[in-house]
Amino acid sequence: MVELSRRSLLAVATASPGLASPGMAAAAPGTGPGAGRGPRDEAYWAGVAALYDPPPAGVIQLENGNFGAMARSVRVAYEAYTDRVNRETTLYTRGSIGQDLKAVRAKVADLLGVGVDEIAFTRGGTESMQTLIGGYNRLKPGDGVLYADLDYDSMQASMESLARLRGVRVHRIDLPEPATREALVAAYDAALAQRPDVRLVLLTQLSHRTGLVVPVAEIVASARARGVDVLLDSGHALGQTDFSLPAMGVEFAGLNLHKWIGAPLGVGVVYIRRERIADIDPSPLERPSDRIDARVHTGTVNFAALLAASDAIDLHRTIGVTAKAARLRYLRDRWVEQVRSLPGVQVLTPDDPALHAGITSFRLAGRTSLADNVELRKDLLAKDRIFTVERDGPAKGACVRVTPSFWNTPAHMDSLAAAIRKRTV
Repeated sequence: MVELSRRSLLAVATASPGLASPGMAAAAPGTGPGAGRGPRDEAYWAGVAALYDPPPAGVIQLENGNFGAMARSVRVAYEAYTDRVNRETTLYTRGSIGQDLKAVRAKVADLLGVGVDEIAFTRGGTESMQTLIGGYNRLKPGDGVLYADLDYDSMQASMESLARLRGVRVHRIDLPEPATREALVAAYDAALAQRPDVRLVLLTQLSHRTGLVVPVAEIVASARARGVDVLLDSGHALGQTDFSLPAMGVEFAGLNLHKWIGAPLGVGVVYIRRERIADIDPSPLERPSDRIDARVHTGTVNFAALLAASDAIDLHRTIGVTAKAARLRYLRDRWVEQVRSLPGVQVLTPDDPALHAGITSFRLAGRTSLADNVELRKDLLAKDRIFTVERDGPAKGACVRVTPSFWNTPAHMDSLAAAIRKRTV
């Protein structure tokens, strides 16, 4: 079985670039050779790691959240697409590329389980969410909008801008820490009950600050019962967790393909359920239209990056989202289980597997300022050669974020746990 899995991975890794490449046959979502592999199968995951260029020697790279490295096969495909665009120029980009991009779009829609007419490409999750927040046209002066402390900075700023642009009241809540499923649902229920003016909620599926995953379906259902719309930020969730937008009742979402799917930088997706497209205004750069594409106007795009997203999805499906999610949770649990009970260590995601994925942040007791956590991050790198990142914004204080990826090993997580342990003595 291991050899079969390695051969299957190799077929994807070495297939020649091209949307119809025989080595790129797409598996069904969550299937493929990796779907049945356990998260502790180190031989299998060493094979997955070998598909990527290794990080620089001498550093344990545990900051893989900003964007995801392309697998070598995706990078080779990206370079080939770049060569073609550069060589054929407008003969290609004003010609047959249209059909090629339609094929990529169909593959993305299939990945998400939605219609091709319900998605449009963007340059990333931030542009996707700005399209939704700035374009949402059902607000009137005096209405309220709601966001939380763990939402992404630029999304918070965009929600706050609605006070100036739409004349609305902006409300913020702090999510419970430590969190439980029941407490998270109750926090949003209470916020909406206490603020009947709220008509729009920003909801982050997986927080970039702490790694907390919220119960989206329950919160969306609660909001809908009150006539409140939810804009879902799934920037970190796609590829790191297994979910279905329609099954969660989501009607608006922004997603990234260059984080956990492994596409080149600059590829995102905005989703709007077809019946709700009219509730998001077209871009000011577009004429009125009922097409979702009119909601985004980026200008000239990186064609090669969009094309290579197809290759990234093929590899993602070959490994399998179920296997990827389980591996990332295993790596997260490996270090968390060693430090959670240590005096003075605060782990900011609960052990409930429904409420975390691979990302988890921690802080040391009493060290809640951003400066404290910048110092800790620098100290981990200088003394232990472990690279992480500080995050500000949680109501109870700043923290250090740990984000493993598919080339990390249990030994890397053990090294992190040891580094944290010696700072509690």
